[in-house]
Amino acid sequence: MEDDILIQISNRIKERRREQNITVQELANQANVSKGLISQIENSRTIPSLMVLIDIIRALNIDLNEFFKDIRTKSDSSPVLVKRKDEYDHFEKELASGFHYKRIFTRFIDHSTVDIVILELEPNSTRPLVETDAFEYKYIISGQIEYQINGDKILLGPGDSLLFDGRIPHTPVNMGKDTASMLVVYFFEEK
Repeated sequence: MEDDILIQISNRIKERRREQNITVQELANQANVSKGLISQIENSRTIPSLMVLIDIIRALNIDLNEFFKDIRTKSDSSPVLVKRKDEYDHFEKELASGFHYKRIFTRFIDHSTVDIVILELEPNSTRPLVETDAFEYKYIISGQIEYQINGDKILLGPGDSLLFDGRIPHTPVNMGKDTASMLVVYFFEEK
């Protein structure tokens, strides 16, 4: 199972359990598995067998088709993903106190080089649409930025992020009167 699918399944189980105010122990009892196994599955530390996964989904009273309908593989992903800061997935790890994790994006990209930069955009800066031979991740640190991607315009503010295939024509536009900044991560695939 691909790591990104495993994480999507893990997050969905945890989300649905919490929405229904069911404890890990209660879910384990209903699915006839151990509390430790549920914890490992929810924290993406183990891959459940198909029968165990079905038992867990049924214990949550969720239709199987409904549970899997938005699970995406690397081959059917949208070329542009937008996630707002209030949509980031919060999760915890065992034996950690005061650690607050937020999973922003998980995307399978095999054999790649990563380049991480800070981009600052002056007010009224301009650039034509460009293409980059990489997947691009943008995290807005400050300012209001409009990302123009292949004819679409996406307004992003501090804490928002964006992941897309850089081979799609794109450019950022600073919409404010002050310098805007963003974290940019390029994932270059090896050929």
